[in-house]
Amino acid sequence: MNNAIYPCLWFDGKAKEAAAFYCDIFSNSKIIFESPLVVNFEIEGKKIMGLNGGPMFTINPSISLFVTCDNKEEIESYWNKLTQEGQVLMALNTYPWSEKYGWVKDKYGMTWQLMTGGMPPGGQKIFTSFLFVNEQYGNALPAIEFYTAVFPGSKTLHSELYKAGEEQPTGKLKFGHFILNGELFAAMDGTGNHTFCFNEAVSLVVACKNQEEIDYYWNQLTAGGGKEIECGWLTDKYGVSWQIIPANLENLMSDPEKSKRVMQVVLKSKKLNIRDMENA
Repeated sequence: MNNAIYPCLWFDGKAKEAAAFYCDIFSNSKIIFESPLVVNFEIEGKKIMGLNGGPMFTINPSISLFVTCDNKEEIESYWNKLTQEGQVLMALNTYPWSEKYGWVKDKYGMTWQLMTGGMPPGGQKIFTSFLFVNEQYGNALPAIEFYTAVFPGSKTLHSELYKAGEEQPTGKLKFGHFILNGELFAAMDGTGNHTFCFNEAVSLVVACKNQEEIDYYWNQLTAGGGKEIECGWLTDKYGVSWQIIPANLENLMSDPEKSKRVMQVVLKSKKLNIRDMENA
């Protein structure tokens, strides 16, 4: 198995607008697929799905996109654009872990962590970062262990734990990097009372080449307390949302008439069946 794993961002009818905004900010960016429901795009080689899902779910800081910047000029360029009509969550400033770091919520609701410094292990400029808070606080390290066990070819790169006398209890995860099938991720525990938690507004898409892989990831990620949702969506035991889809979904949705029939199959399903979608 060598599955693509990429984030899906839920928008209220503004997926194309948001994709164009992000592509304008970052170099080496382009829209690669477009339909009334979905816009897929790449920024700095990172594939992202934008979904016109309606007003049901709102993006929050529990899952953010982390960007490593080469220098002060680069980080300030991103910061100035992402903060336009946005909200500063942590000011762009000097912190113990970086000469320049900031956390911002952009005008479409997506949150970004920007930091200058060397490229993290795995060599990816933009990667997905999880923040475990509230009832999930303390689960960052167990979640990494769970995900790296589910996805073949995965590994933990490093995990830095809080020590006695630091601002969080000993043993909680300060920051960790891990690889899932070649994609870099990060996770950390966040103490305190927060008004947000994981939800469907940011999900992780797993593109599968056959039904065997769909069945495998569906069964593994729902194990131990996960929930089957609908339309190929599930939540795992930590509350993180996943979409388990066929890798050829874009091709199935490229023809306007065929896509309507495929969507009827999807809407009637929980776990997706590739044969039923191809025969629609």
